[in-house]
Amino acid sequence: MQRGRRDDRGAPVSTLWHGRFEGGPAADLLAFTVSLDYDRRLAADDLAGSRAHVRGLGRAGLLTDDEVGVVLAALDRVEDELRSGSFTFEPTDEDIHTAIERRVTALAGPAGAKLHTGRSRNDQVATDLRLWTKRELTEVARRVVALQRTLLDRAGEVGPAYLPGYTHLQRAQPVALAHHLLAHGWALARDVDRLVDCRRRLDVSPLGAGALAGSSLPLDPDATADDLGFAGRFENSLDAVSDRDFVAEALFALSLLAVHLSRMGEEIILWSTDEFGFARLDDAYATGSSMLPQKKNPDIAELARGKAGRVIGDLTGVLATLKGLPLSYNRDLQEDKEPLFDAVDQVSLALTAMSGLYGSLTFDVERMQQAADSPYAAAIDLAELLVEQGTPFRDAHALVGALVRDSLERHVPLAELVEAHPDLGAAGAALLEPGHPVTRRTTPGGAGPTPLVAQLDRFTRRLDADAERIG
Repeated sequence: MQRGRRDDRGAPVSTLWHGRFEGGPAADLLAFTVSLDYDRRLAADDLAGSRAHVRGLGRAGLLTDDEVGVVLAALDRVEDELRSGSFTFEPTDEDIHTAIERRVTALAGPAGAKLHTGRSRNDQVATDLRLWTKRELTEVARRVVALQRTLLDRAGEVGPAYLPGYTHLQRAQPVALAHHLLAHGWALARDVDRLVDCRRRLDVSPLGAGALAGSSLPLDPDATADDLGFAGRFENSLDAVSDRDFVAEALFALSLLAVHLSRMGEEIILWSTDEFGFARLDDAYATGSSMLPQKKNPDIAELARGKAGRVIGDLTGVLATLKGLPLSYNRDLQEDKEPLFDAVDQVSLALTAMSGLYGSLTFDVERMQQAADSPYAAAIDLAELLVEQGTPFRDAHALVGALVRDSLERHVPLAELVEAHPDLGAAGAALLEPGHPVTRRTTPGGAGPTPLVAQLDRFTRRLDADAERIG
């Protein structure tokens, strides 16, 4: 029985490891292990890593100058073919790394057969994925800053507008709308921190670690790391080929970013309902119903909310894969790429869509301010007035709470009860005037107009600094 695959001449199908095996791989094995359909997006990084490796082989005297030139030219040819779509993949191309090496060998002959000298797919793949992740996290961070700038622009446009601030989804205190928008901006700033910090930690070249133990050949991992633009090279070859901490960390940063986008989406969903009526969706950033003619749906916001669960799933899947792996490389690590690619794709799309959504929203400031002008929203101001007069806060809290209860139970305007109270009087009633409570928030970082001016300036400078360090 012929177990392995053979070509038209009956010879075993060639693989990177064919010398050890009598026959070619079974079709079922190839079908299960192939990753070419998704890892071909690493092609540019594989070509970059291969070029650096070839130059390193030349410096080590393992390739002549002529051979270096021939192989580099073959790599350029492969790049052109991949870019133009003329590259022909073969059934035995398990992954993009195999495909590129096969084609380079066909183009460069004996010199091409030296491409993999001193290199394993283990350190090759790890290098490619670090290059890809480093670049893509940078792009995600740029998209985050773009969304933050949209929030900043809207915060500057809305002026003194205010709305209810909520706790437990119950109206709590009036806050400036700009303050509310910047709350999301500062959360996103932490996401930028995490993305940049993750990029810093992953900026290590595994190239030269080989399969797991390095090489007896005179390779220079420091030089190839520098060639590829890495901050440094690995310290331990076992760790270098097995480390996927950077994948898990990137996925965590992306997951938390997705959670923040989900929270923003949930808010837009609420604000655009008739029940809230705080915002109206632009036609270009809303959808209709296939059945109900009157509908205008916040699909971007809903998908931002929904895709957060998907990205969290990407993270948990990778963590589950990593948790039981012995050193060093195991084929399980092939499962690191699809979740990472998916998370980057989904978060990138969400960031761009949410920037458009926030940039096109129409705020119903009058509706917001009407909701915030309930006299009960100024209850803490009454308590703090009493505190300023010397009343212990707990006593003040109880006194104002009793007035609120009395107002609600007897349907008496709170202002009447406050003005009639000997410790509050006209000064207390004045605190209940529409628009007044929001002006009383004066502490740094607070929701009032004075601290907001300083916050807008700090946030602007933070965005400029983040844009610079993202690069």
